[in-house]
Amino acid sequence: MKSKATLFFNAFLVIVFVLAFTLPASAGKTYKLGMSLAITGPTSDAGNPYAKGAEDWFKFVNETDYLGDGDKIDCPIRDDQYKNDTTKRFFEEFLDDGILIFLSYATGGNLALKRDFEEVQIPVIPASYHEGLIVDANYTFMPVATYSENAVGLAEYITENHQGDNIPQVAFFIHPSAFGRGPLEDTQKAIAEGMKIEIVEVVEHGTDLDNTAMLQRLVSKGVQYVICQTVQTPVATMLTDAQRLGVTAGSFGEKGKLTFLGAHYTGGSDLIALAGTATEGYIWADSYNLTSENNEGAKKQLELAKRYDRDDKAANSHNYGAGILAAQIATEAIKMAKSADLKVTRENLYKMLQKMNFNSFVAAGPVTYSETERIGVDVQNIYIAQDGVFKKIQSFESQYIQKVRAGR
Repeated sequence: MKSKATLFFNAFLVIVFVLAFTLPASAGKTYKLGMSLAITGPTSDAGNPYAKGAEDWFKFVNETDYLGDGDKIDCPIRDDQYKNDTTKRFFEEFLDDGILIFLSYATGGNLALKRDFEEVQIPVIPASYHEGLIVDANYTFMPVATYSENAVGLAEYITENHQGDNIPQVAFFIHPSAFGRGPLEDTQKAIAEGMKIEIVEVVEHGTDLDNTAMLQRLVSKGVQYVICQTVQTPVATMLTDAQRLGVTAGSFGEKGKLTFLGAHYTGGSDLIALAGTATEGYIWADSYNLTSENNEGAKKQLELAKRYDRDDKAANSHNYGAGILAAQIATEAIKMAKSADLKVTRENLYKMLQKMNFNSFVAAGPVTYSETERIGVDVQNIYIAQDGVFKKIQSFESQYIQKVRAGR
């Protein structure tokens, strides 16, 4: 007969054996984030690949133990369909769930929640790069240069490259919202600070599918440059109409023709897919590295997309890269807090964001914040559409936008 000690020892071994196969090797901690954006709806061309980029980066982080110690990130991604009230409801539900950082989307939704972000003191990483989101705000961390920096920077590019003695004649083609009007207002302030362009007309586009009358009117007024601040679809329609009418400039600033330029959400591979050859010569300002550059950053973006079976359209979209960057900023904040032996809380992540300085393979420059700086990537690339892809012309930082900000 076995002794009681032997029976107890055998039972102990059985328990150890069972636990070894039922418990994870390292349970780790789970950090909750929340993302609300338009996967469907009027701006889904941008929101859909953006969501895929963020989703893939968080999968990569969790599968590779990027945070160490078996720690993981749980970030539900919810489709608000570009509706502000839905965004607000999702945000409140995320708060109840105890999220540490909110990854948001549209200009309107962010403006509607701007005071809420400050009151509950939660770090926010938006997909909107509207300058107003960081004015008199502490908790919104803009990933890249704002739309205003894009527009003012493009205006500077015009003044530096315009041929002729006349002041460049410019029109704005904008979305009928704060998203579209904000960069126009800052460009007007830059003109007041001495920038040498004249804004001849501002066009707030509607849902009309034909721009014939508008384009002919701009040419008759002597407009040579059209700066776009909207999304890709209306720009694609305008460029196609301009090609049909024969008013697209064959070279930069060609007299009697129109040279088209645009900010972040107006360009990229998605625009070329929509407008084809009508895109040729389009000048675009953006703070993301493009896969068409075929550099190390581009290869890493494509490798991530391949790992998660994304199609070519998503893999090559700068909006896929934008989603990756937003997720990387949140991830780096958590990693920094852990490295500093701090508890991962909203308060400590806010502190870490203000010290952040890292290089992302999707960005045109380093991501840096400080106690007073709320824009991560200040560098912009100027791209031109040639032979079916966007190619980099130069990198730059807008000088006049600094004067505009100093005047606020």
